[in-house]
Amino acid sequence: MPFYVSPEQQMKDKADYARKGISRGRSVVVLQYDDGILFVADNPSRALHKISEIYDRIAFAAVGKYNEFENLRLGGVRYADINGYQYDRRDVTARGLANVYAQSLGTIFTETNKPYEVELVVAEVGEDAETDQIYRLTFDGSVADEHGYVAMGGQADAVAQALKDGYREGSPLAEALRTAVRALEAQDSDRRLEAKSLEVAVLDRNREHRLFRRLTARRIEDLLGSSASDPSEGSDGSGDASEGSDES
Repeated sequence: MPFYVSPEQQMKDKADYARKGISRGRSVVVLQYDDGILFVADNPSRALHKISEIYDRIAFAAVGKYNEFENLRLGGVRYADINGYQYDRRDVTARGLANVYAQSLGTIFTETNKPYEVELVVAEVGEDAETDQIYRLTFDGSVADEHGYVAMGGQADAVAQALKDGYREGSPLAEALRTAVRALEAQDSDRRLEAKSLEVAVLDRNREHRLFRRLTARRIEDLLGSSASDPSEGSDGSGDASEGSDES
């Protein structure tokens, strides 16, 4: 005789499974600063990235299983490239990309036995802070429009509380980075994150064309050790199509 599980229980079991998988990963923080949007990941890997460029003004951050959100990232790049080519580059928006991801994640969650163990942020930098867009997507396809900051993965509640206590709207890059690092360290009071343990990137509204750029370890050290720095210095300025992320 087949074993019966109610649809409600099945959905609950899937959600619990996905949440546990996501919580095992290291956290990622996304927050606004005076010249754009900052992405900071607790990620010592230099090959498997948690933060990636999607399009001119759009970036992607993720936690969870690498192979699963790498598929989503590649799908997002294809969506952006095709729509930008067929219509206009201005028609590619974070909101449109978030809707595509929401449909994919929702379908996977309801129609497959195993949900994706992923959580995503899709962000687009605008002409000013008021027009910045930050969307958080969970494993079941739910979308939240975030403002100011967002934390996901690991002990996200502790990180979010630390951000709430320390975040200041319109802060310069150096201050925003230190706030993000302190929030990530809130997961473990005995741990201190160094530049080599961090993956940091920005969407800088002051740049032209491609606004995404990564910060080097040396630049991260300079920012963490300074009271105020010029955010236009010391990055490699690239986001290549092979970037991914790990779940560690």
